[in-house]
Amino acid sequence: MKRCRVIGNVVSSSKHPALAGKKLLVVRHHEETGDPNPGIGLAVDGVGAGIGDDVIVSDSGAAGRSVTGIEYPPLRSVIVGIVD
Repeated sequence: MKRCRVIGNVVSSSKHPALAGKKLLVVRHHEETGDPNPGIGLAVDGVGAGIGDDVIVSDSGAAGRSVTGIEYPPLRSVIVGIVD
């Protein structure tokens, strides 16, 4: 799991049917890791996060299965929590 900040939304004209009704968000890894160029990635929102929120992102298959309800989901990163 990693701590990230939501920096944007993804708008698409089509996506995998397993992601229908799911929000895709752009996240940036926190700088506290000491990396001068923190990574940016996409994550499916599983908790109702929004732009500016600090979130916990899981890259496990189990998180993807619980969000989509399918055994082999077409995603890797899922937002599983919002940091207060």
